[in-house]
Amino acid sequence: MSDDSLQIFADEAEDLLSVAEQALLNLDDLDNGADTLDCVNDLFRTFHTIKGGAGLFGLDAVVDFTHIVESVLVKVREGGLDVDVEMVSLFLSSRDHLEKLVENALSDAEGLGDELKNKNDTLAEKLSAYLGVSSEDISSARASIVTGELELVDDDSNVDGVENENWHISLRFGPNVLRNGMDPASFIKYLNKIGEIKNITIIEDAIPLWTEFDPESCYLGFEIDLIAPDTDKETIEDVFEFVQDECRISILPPHSHIDAYIKMIEDLPEEELRIGDILVACGALTEREKDDVLSTQDKMSDAMTADGASQRVPPLGKIAVENHVVEQKVVDAAIKKQSDLKKQQVNTQQTIRVNAFKLENLVNLVGELVIGSANSELNARRLGDADLNEAMENLLRLVEEVRDTALGLRMVQIGETFNRYKRVVREVSHDTGKDIELRISGAETELDKTLIEKIGDPLMHLVRNAVDHGIESPEKRMAAGKPAKGVVNLDAFHDSGSVIIQIRDDGGGLSKEKILNKAIEKGLIQENQQLSDQEIYRLIFEAGFSTAETVSNLSGRGVGMDVVRKNIESLRGQVEIDSEEGQGTKMSIRLPLTLAIIDGFQVRVGSSQYIVPLDMVDECIELNDSLRGKDEEANYVNLRGEILPFMHLSEMFEVKSSATEKEEDEGVETDDKHRDNIVVVQFAGKKAGFVVDELLGEHQTVIKPLGKVFKNLKGISGTTILGSGEVAMIIDIPEMVSRVINASQEQFGSSKSIH
Repeated sequence: MSDDSLQIFADEAEDLLSVAEQALLNLDDLDNGADTLDCVNDLFRTFHTIKGGAGLFGLDAVVDFTHIVESVLVKVREGGLDVDVEMVSLFLSSRDHLEKLVENALSDAEGLGDELKNKNDTLAEKLSAYLGVSSEDISSARASIVTGELELVDDDSNVDGVENENWHISLRFGPNVLRNGMDPASFIKYLNKIGEIKNITIIEDAIPLWTEFDPESCYLGFEIDLIAPDTDKETIEDVFEFVQDECRISILPPHSHIDAYIKMIEDLPEEELRIGDILVACGALTEREKDDVLSTQDKMSDAMTADGASQRVPPLGKIAVENHVVEQKVVDAAIKKQSDLKKQQVNTQQTIRVNAFKLENLVNLVGELVIGSANSELNARRLGDADLNEAMENLLRLVEEVRDTALGLRMVQIGETFNRYKRVVREVSHDTGKDIELRISGAETELDKTLIEKIGDPLMHLVRNAVDHGIESPEKRMAAGKPAKGVVNLDAFHDSGSVIIQIRDDGGGLSKEKILNKAIEKGLIQENQQLSDQEIYRLIFEAGFSTAETVSNLSGRGVGMDVVRKNIESLRGQVEIDSEEGQGTKMSIRLPLTLAIIDGFQVRVGSSQYIVPLDMVDECIELNDSLRGKDEEANYVNLRGEILPFMHLSEMFEVKSSATEKEEDEGVETDDKHRDNIVVVQFAGKKAGFVVDELLGEHQTVIKPLGKVFKNLKGISGTTILGSGEVAMIIDIPEMVSRVINASQEQFGSSKSIH
């Protein structure tokens, strides 16, 4: 097998192990409506698929360990074991160990290292304890069924709970068997050669009145219980081979066979089969029985057509059950298998694995295409050719569609990231002795894959903090009149062109007094310094800051929150805190949808051009006298009854505006009123305005990150290349809005309500 094939197996194993983890967490939270049997079946299929793939590559360590896990799951499915918290924890540890075994195989290491082998042996022994045997005995007891990939454990537990080991044969001879020289009794006697007849009942309902009795006709039927544990349905049916056309036979297997049929159905090859073919493949139905049922279906269809009936013909499985040739449980398993295969085929048709580097390269090329098309549009306008301009408009529309499609390829749902934290909450809850529930909403919210990868660790830290520091112990909660079980909410939703991720807990909240005292102690603020609530809460993001009274193995050392803030801000994001002491804390992270290409709004100040993210632009207005009012020096206007603070971009970035340049060129002040425009932006519920010289319209903006030299530059989040080849700065709206509002409050006092 090639290295590429092994990598494909490793990728599939990673996906399957994620499914296994989710199934285990559902199994651990049955109060929320999860079905134990469904979860266990999902787990069994997942581990069995991994084992089958590992077997193809000769990964014996993976195969042997997975088989022991399967053996325990088999016993759980058969009712021999009850699932408890310790078992789920052991399965989770086994899932993690399997991940390490796959990584070890992928690294082409020879054998297992000491640490990995010790972990392997420890987990194997713990799993084997549930089976009452050693792990070596289980590995040596594996036996394959010739008819498929299903492996059974040689364990007496398979017999537990079986009501009987009898085959039940319902036999109705046709009236002409005697005339054709067949002796019904001989067939019944022959059954003793393949087993032992335990019981036989003669059915004589068909015997007519004496006056109508025909001595050459057979009117008897038989109900036979046959003990034949080592035979199959087809062998029993072959006994009546010569009279199959002259009689009606129904053969029902022992109860132990039903479970075997269901297992074999679940482990059939992943190929499209009809219900009848599935039942034949597992041995629950013979070819003759399938043909008989299909024939019955055809007759019913013909009869309904003749009568003009509109109802549908009953499905094959229902007719087979009514004819007593197969059990309902087996039919249900076959239907579920068929449904799973259809879902899998749909998913396979709709998804394809793409290398992340190839996708990144595609987005970069699309970015260059956007820049190139902007340059072409500029030249087309300069030439003034109507046909060329029309062609360029069509080209730009197509480029925009290509851009959106390429970016859409990188958009993934955040739910998979959120689900990882279920296990974190579970384990931290157990370590701290707390009862905590994680509630997730907005899992379908889509975000750029690059952002999701980079936000994972900061989110992990905030979730851990909420569980460790936010939620109180059950005793404290009950003393405060709260439920013993704490709740952590993880939410995601779209807002003003951004994605908001919130971590909310109903714990003790943040103590402003403790934060202030700690900040004064560390010299971060002066003792009499006045701070808003938001400024107080943001102190916890300072390096080394912690108000925890005790240091745990999870948190409390003051390491991490400053890194969380830096990581979020490096993604052009912001984090805000809202807390109420005794009631809980809410952390809100605001992130852009993508880091690659955005719709921008192009403006000019003097000879410089800037880009404002279009999704944050609320409106554009002219700064005229009616807005200025009497005080022309004021840095706010009355916008339809709402106070709107504003600042001149020329002052912010220390560039000359058009009016200033004109005055300097002429050497005197001009009487011509220069028309200023205000771009009104909105961010996180706050509005502010930026005064610019000219509005240039929408612009597809390819974001180019700032170099390390400019990493501390405030007010600029990146750059872009215009069609003319010039570089334009992308304005950092969150930073600038905050700066405008703070400047307005300093000038007129914080008593003014600025929103």
